[in-house]
Amino acid sequence: MMMYSKPEYRWVIAATSAVMLAISMGLLVNGLSPFFVPLEAEFGWSRGEIALINTFGLIGLGLGGIVMGRVTDRVGVRGVVLTGAIVTGLTVLAASQAHNLWHLYALFFLAGAFGGGALFAPLMAAVGSWFRTGAGLAIGLVAAGQAAGQGGIPLASALLIEAVGWRGALLSLGLVSLATLVPLALLIRQPPAARAHTTLPADEAPTLTAISSVLIMGAAVLMCCSLMSVPLMHLVPYAQGCGIPAAQAGGIVTVMMLAAIAGRVAFGQLADWIGAIPAYLTASAWQTALVFVFMQLKSLDQLMTFAPIYGFGYAGVMTGVLVTIRRVTPTATRATCTGVIIAFAWAGHGLGGVVGGYLYDMTATYDLTFAVAALAGVVNLVIIGSLGIWLARDKGNHLLQREVATG
Repeated sequence: MMMYSKPEYRWVIAATSAVMLAISMGLLVNGLSPFFVPLEAEFGWSRGEIALINTFGLIGLGLGGIVMGRVTDRVGVRGVVLTGAIVTGLTVLAASQAHNLWHLYALFFLAGAFGGGALFAPLMAAVGSWFRTGAGLAIGLVAAGQAAGQGGIPLASALLIEAVGWRGALLSLGLVSLATLVPLALLIRQPPAARAHTTLPADEAPTLTAISSVLIMGAAVLMCCSLMSVPLMHLVPYAQGCGIPAAQAGGIVTVMMLAAIAGRVAFGQLADWIGAIPAYLTASAWQTALVFVFMQLKSLDQLMTFAPIYGFGYAGVMTGVLVTIRRVTPTATRATCTGVIIAFAWAGHGLGGVVGGYLYDMTATYDLTFAVAALAGVVNLVIIGSLGIWLARDKGNHLLQREVATG
C-alpha cells in the first residue's frame, strides 16, 4: 500500500494545507495592508480605492471557491490545488508590474478566483474528509497555519517594501509563492473512499435545510467577517498614522496573528468539547467586545500589548465558522453549502475593508470605521445566538418525542 493511502498520511495533508493556506491567504486576505501608504504616496489613490483592490480579490475568492469546490468534486483535489498554486504566484508577479488601478483590481480578482479559490475550500474539504474524528482540532490546526501567514506575510511585505520598494516586494513574494506552493500542491492526495463519506454523530445531525443553512450562516458570516477585516486591513495604516514606522506597525499584526495561531487551535478543541455553535459564539463575542479598544491606543507598546489579547479570541471565529458549517449543513449538499457560505465570508472581508477605507476618507479618522465594525459584530451575535437557541430547542423536542415514542 502506498504511503499516501495510509491513515497516517492525514497529518501530511493537514500540515501541507496549513502551510499552503498560510502563504496564499496571507497574500490575499490582508497582505495588502502594508501597501496602502506606498501606493497612496506614488499614485495619489485614496485609501478607499486601494482597499477596493483587496475587495476585488475577496470577491474572486468567494466566487472561485464555489466554482472550484464543484470542480474538485468532479476531477479530484490535487489538480485543482496545483492550479491554485500556480495562479497565485503568477498573479502576484504580474501585480508587481502594474501601473493603473484597474490592473490591480483585475489581477487580485484573478488571484482570488483561480488562486485562493482553488486552495481554501478544496483544502479544507480534504482535511475534513481525511479526519474521521477530532475534526474540530484538525480544522483548528489548519486554520492556525492560515493565521500564521496572515501575520507573517504583512510583516515580510513591510520589510521588503522598505528594502526594495513595493514593486520589488510583490516580485519577491510572487517568486517565493511559486517556489513553495507548487511543490506542496504535489503532496495533496484525494482522501481514501472510506474517509470521504463519513457522517456526523447522531446527536450532532444537522437540523437545517440547505437553503436555510446558507441564508442564516451566510448572513452571520457576512457581518462577522466585515468586523474581522477592519483591524486586518486598517490596523497597520492606523498605527502609521500614530507615528509608528511601517515595519513596527506590521509587527503589531504579526503579534496579533501569532496569538491567533494558538487561538485557532484552542477554539477547535473547544468546539470538540462544548459544541460548534457555543465555541463560535464565544469567539465572536470576544472580537466584538474588544475591537474598538484599538482606537483608544496610540503608542507602539500599548498596541503590542493589546494585539495578542484581541488576536487569541478573534482567531477562534474562523475555526468556529468552519465547524459550525459542518454542524448545520446537510451531508448530501455540504460541499455546495460550504462554498456558498464561505463566499459570504469573503464578501464580508471585502465589504468591511472597503467601507472602512471610505469612512476614513470621509472623516480622516478611524473611529467611525471601528465603531461600524463593532456594530456588525453585534448583528452576527444576534443571528448565531438565535440559531443556537432554536437548534437547542429543536433537539430537546426531538428527544422528547423519541422518549414518548419508546414509552
